[in-house]
Amino acid sequence: MKKFLVIYLFFLLSINHSFSAGTSSDSSANQKTNYEKAVSLINSAKNYEKKGKIDKAEKRYEKAFKLLVRVNKKKPNNPNTLNYLGFTTRKLGNFEMGERYYLQGLDINPNHIGINEYLGELYVVTNRIDLAKERLQVLKGCDCKEYEELEAVINGSKKSKY
Repeated sequence: MKKFLVIYLFFLLSINHSFSAGTSSDSSANQKTNYEKAVSLINSAKNYEKKGKIDKAEKRYEKAFKLLVRVNKKKPNNPNTLNYLGFTTRKLGNFEMGERYYLQGLDINPNHIGINEYLGELYVVTNRIDLAKERLQVLKGCDCKEYEELEAVINGSKKSKY
């Protein structure tokens, strides 16, 4: 019986070791995708913007944009990627290109919350309030912060850099 237990324990340990060897040394599982890196850069840029460090923010938006272009080439027409492509180009001052990315995303997913909010903000900045209000109507009833944020931008109680 002891012999059986020893063999059984050895067997269990060898199985456990073989499974853990494949996962613990696999560093690719810990690497961020280009999309995830871009989102991190965008969040960092937003924080720099809040602190008034516009140059640092713009550098991060530029890096994020380049990563998102690569992501979009590999997997085109993802509304989330198009949303952030529109966002980064808008933040870099290219409203026309930003609008194109947003509209392309809305063609795929007309109710995309992020795109509707950001496109509405672009419309406010480019003095097309009626179009911004249309985006707000799409968000109506979503019970989301994006509705409130766009509404504040439209009403002028919240300023948008771009």
